[in-house]
Amino acid sequence: MFSIYALTWLGVLAAQISPGPNLAAVASVGLAQGRRPALFVVTGIASGMLVWSMATALGLGVLIEAFPLSFLLLRFLGGSYLLFLGIKAARATWKGGANTTFAPDARPLTDGLAWRRGVLVLLTNPKAALMWAAVASFLFGQGLSACHVLAFGPMGALSGLVIYGVYAWLFSTGVAMRGYTRFARLFEGVFAAAFGAMGASLIWAGVREARN
Repeated sequence: MFSIYALTWLGVLAAQISPGPNLAAVASVGLAQGRRPALFVVTGIASGMLVWSMATALGLGVLIEAFPLSFLLLRFLGGSYLLFLGIKAARATWKGGANTTFAPDARPLTDGLAWRRGVLVLLTNPKAALMWAAVASFLFGQGLSACHVLAFGPMGALSGLVIYGVYAWLFSTGVAMRGYTRFARLFEGVFAAAFGAMGASLIWAGVREARN
């Protein structure tokens, strides 16, 4: 189980490090308003991750129990999405480009509004929902129970809290842009390898099940 968790966590970690709406929300607030509002955006994002992880773990668990054949479809859908993410990241790595342009957001935010922004950014991002659904499908595909899949959620939320917390601190200093741009290609490469491996494993498991 721990090796499965490690591979899954590596993929989620790479996704969290890579550019996207979450990082853009943290960076834009950090650049314009400083560390405290950016950190509250981070706590909102982590809270949203817990919501998605719980929803996918419990929802997919119920679906699989009620309709066992749906698991085969979920394996192909989840694996295809993970492969899509991996290929997209691989292309970005090959081309050497990444979306690292973040515009400062100077609209004043209270602590509560900053937290709410983080939650809304995460919950309204369809890619986040698809990613957590794919991760849950992968974990179920490795033979883990719904409780084990549910237990992974806090791990993903904690890593998001740490990673985006570091970004909040860095971007609030105003010196992070050059460093992030320099290493963005490496982040995309890790993302491509981790999600590509998870996607291929999920699809291969589906192929073997279909043959049987």
